[in-house]
This record gives sequence, structure tokens and C-alpha cells, in this order.
Amino acid sequence: MKTGYDTKIEIPDRELVISRIFDAPRELIYRIWTDPKHVVKWWGPKDFTNPVCEMDLQVGGKYKFVMRSPEGIDYPVVGVYLEIVKNEKIVCTDVVEDHPQEWMDQLKKDIGESKDSPDSVVTVLFEDFETNKTKLTIQTRFKSNGVRDAFHNMGMADGWTESLDRFEAEILKV
Repeated sequence: MKTGYDTKIEIPDRELVISRIFDAPRELIYRIWTDPKHVVKWWGPKDFTNPVCEMDLQVGGKYKFVMRSPEGIDYPVVGVYLEIVKNEKIVCTDVVEDHPQEWMDQLKKDIGESKDSPDSVVTVLFEDFETNKTKLTIQTRFKSNGVRDAFHNMGMADGWTESLDRFEAEILKV
């Protein structure tokens, strides 16, 4: 069931910003975002699974997600939590260096000669919106516009949109 709120995509300097309104209180949105028993059900694009979902949700703590495609290809993502304000904000690094070689080769080709790192810093904001609703914003900051554009061209915004559809479905189960 869709609540009628679309995912909004913005592409400012060195960033990809994705936001969406959810028809649920901020505390619930935060819990679904940070509890591995929920994250494992919604993280990643449509039809992906998550055989690994490890989260040490504290400043300096690490996380590791492994998204598995319908074809059985694993896409590991790891990072470190840099800042956490419960029910308001999470800032973490995002490292994809263990993604499949073919994927990394395509990313490097799309980045071009800059040789900038594909690593990024992700800020997730949880904001009250109207009555009993929450605006979720995912702000990914890249080393350069070239890296941002390469990720965008490889479907990052579409993947997040599908993840947020799954996220919304998980909210409706709670």
C-alpha cells in the first residue's frame, strides 16, 4: 500500500539527496531504519536480499550490509558511524570497495580520469512533518561531481527509491 508520497531526488554540488515523507511518527521511522531485524527486510533494491546485516549503532561503531541480487551477486557495503542523534540524525561513511569487480570497473570508467575515491559520507535526517508524519532525507556527499554523476548514472537514485518502497512496506507491517 502506497501512502502517496513520492521520493524526491536532488543533485546539488557533490551530493545526491533523496527524501520522502512517511505517514508514521519519527520514532518509528528511526527504529525501522536502525533495527537490523527490520533493515534486513527493506535494505536494497526490489528483489534483493540481505544475507548479512550487522550494525553497531554507536559513534565509531561499524556496519556491514551485503545486498544479494536476484542473480546471486553480492554487493557488500561497510562503514563507520560518525555521528548519531537518536530519532534525528545519523552520519556514517559508506565504502563499496568490495562490490563485484565488474561493477567497480564500470564505476571507475564512469568516473573517468579523476581517480577520485568512490567512498562517501551519508547523512540521514529524520524530521517531523505535519501531524504524525516524518520526512526522511538521505544526503550522500561524494569526493567530486564526477563520482556523484557516476553513481547516479549507475542507478543509485532508482535503487534508493526501491529501497524506500520496501521501507514503507516494512513500516506498514509494524
